[in-house]
Amino acid sequence: MSFELSVMQFTLPDRTMCAMEIFHFVREADCYPNTSIAYHILFTMPVTATSAERSISKLKLLKNYLRSIMSQQRLNGLANLCIEKQLLDEIDIDSIINDFACRNARRKF
Repeated sequence: MSFELSVMQFTLPDRTMCAMEIFHFVREADCYPNTSIAYHILFTMPVTATSAERSISKLKLLKNYLRSIMSQQRLNGLANLCIEKQLLDEIDIDSIINDFACRNARRKF
């Protein structure tokens, strides 16, 4: 890996590059496999652990509030909805309700 980095250092352009630009350079060159893997790992690791901490705190709130009446599957679903609230806000709920109503309109009560 260190040999690969020293060779790559001589082949990089003589300008300041951000990590993403270096990653694109490494992928285009296709001759630095260990460096490419290291950049893949770098870009997939979270910068902080706030999302994990947020998940735990949301799960504690749900578990305390609905502890006695909830199955594990339902708790997991509600926890995901609370944790991924930004994605949930982007979903068009009216179309889901209409689709559900159309599918169940033939059901007899």
